Amino acid sequence: MSHPHSCAGVRSVKTHRPRATAVAIALMCALVAGPSAQAAHRIGTLEFSTCDLENKRASDVLEAECATLQVPENYAEPDGRKITLRIGLAKSQAAEAEPDPVLFLAGGPGQSAVDSYPMLAPAFVRLRENRHVILIDQRGTGQSNTLKCESPEGDSAFTPEDESIEAQTRFARQCAEQLSTTADVRQYTTSVAVRDFEEVRKALGAPQWNLLGGSYGTRAAQVYAKNFPASIRSQILDGVVPAEHRLVSAHARNLEQALQGIFKRCREAPECFKRFGDPEAALEQLKAELRRSPREVTYRDAKSGESKTEMLTYGHLVGLVRLFAYAPETAALLPLALDEAIKGRADLLMAQSALATGDLGESIMHGMQLSVICSEDMLDVQVDPLDEKSLLGTDFVRFSKAQCEGWPKGDRPADFHAPMKSDIPTLLMSGEFDPVTPPSFGEQAAKGYSRGRHLVVKGRGHIVIGQGCMPRLAAEFVRDLDPAKLDTKCLDGFTSVPAFLNANGWTP
Repeated sequence: MSHPHSCAGVRSVKTHRPRATAVAIALMCALVAGPSAQAAHRIGTLEFSTCDLENKRASDVLEAECATLQVPENYAEPDGRKITLRIGLAKSQAAEAEPDPVLFLAGGPGQSAVDSYPMLAPAFVRLRENRHVILIDQRGTGQSNTLKCESPEGDSAFTPEDESIEAQTRFARQCAEQLSTTADVRQYTTSVAVRDFEEVRKALGAPQWNLLGGSYGTRAAQVYAKNFPASIRSQILDGVVPAEHRLVSAHARNLEQALQGIFKRCREAPECFKRFGDPEAALEQLKAELRRSPREVTYRDAKSGESKTEMLTYGHLVGLVRLFAYAPETAALLPLALDEAIKGRADLLMAQSALATGDLGESIMHGMQLSVICSEDMLDVQVDPLDEKSLLGTDFVRFSKAQCEGWPKGDRPADFHAPMKSDIPTLLMSGEFDPVTPPSFGEQAAKGYSRGRHLVVKGRGHIVIGQGCMPRLAAEFVRDLDPAKLDTKCLDGFTSVPAFLNANGWTP
């Protein structure tokens, strides 16, 4: 994505770090943000001060504004412990903004909205012509009483080194115990978080929100709309999670479906097939080899430039292929990376795995993620034997269920997974080859919106709001509230990204 335009309230400052190439991967990157001492102004009862949002993988520092708001951790105990929410503001370019801001809800679950914004800022430029964009770190993420599970080294962790079921449960139980001095993790569910969003709306004095949720953020948006429909003017749902869906349950088969599309495009492209043959066969060969035994690989660290030697495991393969499938630019590298690996040159695969998984670990707060999925989803999710032969296999579900055995659960409303029925104007978006929230999810959710429309963007992956003409369509929808009248001919020009034939790209 291109860098943000320089405009009121947000300033683009050049640095010398490499630019990221994919919005979906960008959604999982860690940032650093902190308010400065310079006071800016008040909106409602909130006092905003300038703050710099810096992305470690992008070439821009954005000047925005930040505020905080205290809310009860447990709304049933209003005089009990308070938590502080971090709130970001990307100001409108208009001299007088419309009274109903855009509220961005990040994915994960476990991702910070404030920290995610800089890499997505270009997608919001058209929306910001007339409206402020508000960013709330959902409780348990970013700087809103973060719920971080740590490795022995103090890094953010998703799982213990010991992959046994018992170790997974013990890991989650220990994390919950460590967090118990500062948080009651049962209070970090989506249903509780949307009450925070409503308190922020009231504090701002905004009559309504225009919601823009990505991935898990689409669940947060729909739960908010279900509980406070009068507070929502419109919704944009990008990478849709239907209300009926249980997170984690379909990850394995959705990834297989996306990979089939990636490999089919290579088989049908003469240059790709001539260069690599069938990438699916290469993946199967590598899966079999790494299941038997890890492989020692020497590679150059993408961040430090240092030469490192580590063991390439089946887990590295799974993590990299899954993350690469999220965006067309990275998916285009898969045939090349797999071909190099089966020919004994796995340094590209290892270097990219270390880069991608390292950034992901620091951007997703696994404690908050467990508070959501353990309370809202995993009680209904069972291991599907049909997933056994897939790349992801059954471990993802098995390990998640094991961790939830050790995690305290919050309350789930009886109608939490009931299908949405709403007349709120809603624009739903999907990427054709999304490996986690496929277009079928968007189609399912769209049935519940009498004033809704579902757009599928050809050749794209997870999260499409920043692609091509999508920012303009989003802004027109928020302005007019009539998704049926959107002229979407501009989407007809989207095509798949060709596979990389070598390190220089897709040309021979």
